[in-house]
Amino acid sequence: MNKTLSLLLATLIVSAATAVQGAAATPTAPVAAPGKMLIDANGGRLATVDRVDQDGSAEIIIDGRLVTVPAATLSVVDGRLKTSLKKPQVLALQ
Repeated sequence: MNKTLSLLLATLIVSAATAVQGAAATPTAPVAAPGKMLIDANGGRLATVDRVDQDGSAEIIIDGRLVTVPAATLSVVDGRLKTSLKKPQVLALQ
């Protein structure tokens, strides 16, 4: 009986660990949307989002060039799309 119980517990632990890893690997919905204004870390307006890449990155045109702002830096704060980057950091992106 103890062997069966141990095997059952081990199976449950492996199943739970697999479920947690699967949930972590599931991509979340992008927070950016075309037409939304992107705000920098200081609260300044950068540009409107032209396109959202499959990974959730926002493409904007700033200073006459296309810049891709990484999805990992984007969030919605008080209903506004915000990046954790400051304007000079955004301008430095390739």
